[in-house]
Amino acid sequence: MSAENDISILAAKLDSLIELIGRAVPAAPKPADWQAADAFVWVPEPGELHPVAKVNRVDITLLCAVAHVRDLLLDNTRRFAGGLPANNALLWGARGMGKSSLVKAAHAAVNQESGSSDVKLIEIHREDIESLPKLMAAIRPAPYRFIVFCDDLSFDNDDTSYKSLKAVLEGGIEGRPENVIFYATSNRRHLLPRDMIENERSTAINPAEAVEEKVSLSDRFGLWLGFHKCSQDDYLDMVRGYAAHFSLDLAEEELRSQALEWATTRGSRSGRVAYQFIQDLAGRLGKVLD
Repeated sequence: MSAENDISILAAKLDSLIELIGRAVPAAPKPADWQAADAFVWVPEPGELHPVAKVNRVDITLLCAVAHVRDLLLDNTRRFAGGLPANNALLWGARGMGKSSLVKAAHAAVNQESGSSDVKLIEIHREDIESLPKLMAAIRPAPYRFIVFCDDLSFDNDDTSYKSLKAVLEGGIEGRPENVIFYATSNRRHLLPRDMIENERSTAINPAEAVEEKVSLSDRFGLWLGFHKCSQDDYLDMVRGYAAHFSLDLAEEELRSQALEWATTRGSRSGRVAYQFIQDLAGRLGKVLD
């Protein structure tokens, strides 16, 4: 009986140990359900793509104050969707001028033109950039085309994750998958703070090479689209466009007066400020923005 009891005790301990090991091993990531949505958010741990039921975006026709860069990005996205050569794009410049809105709007416009959802938009957060190789491995074999999008991309002095981005964009052995393009927005043209570049210049054995290493990250983006502060006329054009699109009934002079007062209280003019004014106006008029 003693031997049988010992065996039972050992078996129970073994079962407990197996259960503990099972809990310690992370669950395998769920495969993406590409039919669930046309936009996803990348979650690096456990390596899953979560569908976005409704993307927060505006119609591309409303981005009137940035018509030139709008058309450039839209053409680049169309070529990519059609299987033609296209460039990674860096949208840089003034805050609130529609950089991220343009990326989302261009994605929607291209799918609408084709009547399909063959181009998927995947957002990767800035802090997850080091997981880009893992994301690329997950989407490389998928029968779709992907715009990988990072909003407000920049790097701080002690941050080395930019090297992962450089390798994925162009420099790695495998390179960027043919079915993937990378779009990023940033307030900085070169993504890295000026003092970081200057510090490399002053401390490196070969200052020119050190600076080249830092600046070359932006060179991985073949398409640079600059966004600049808007004029008063551009700001008012955006307000009028939004008001017409959402059927906000207000006399032209009153709309102009209220919009300018709103911009004055904010201390700036931009697409974001124009939309915030429209939200306030719609609320006061009892209208819902659809």
